[in-house]
Amino acid sequence: MKTVINGKVYDTETATLVAEWDNGRYGNDFRACEEALYKTKKGQYFICGEGGALTSYATSCGSNSSCGSSRTWLVTQEEARRWCENHEIAADIIAANFEIEEG
Repeated sequence: MKTVINGKVYDTETATLVAEWDNGRYGNDFRACEEALYKTKKGQYFICGEGGALTSYATSCGSNSSCGSSRTWLVTQEEARRWCENHEIAADIIAANFEIEEG
């Protein structure tokens, strides 16, 4: 999927998939939500996500109704790392993609 943000193309086909997350709900569930973190060859991180009418992706579709939608947005390296941590992405994936310290 290609998206243009600030005059630049972000393409999931050419970027590296870092990690994926979903909330375990599928199909026509209005609460279904999934996101994927990507990194471009130039080092820019972006997230592509989609969700149903009862998620943060909800949009108005008229007559007091909500519909699901999708969107792509840019994140900093720090935000990308925090996204991984908040979505409980495996530690080896985080270590392979970000500078982290041992506790």
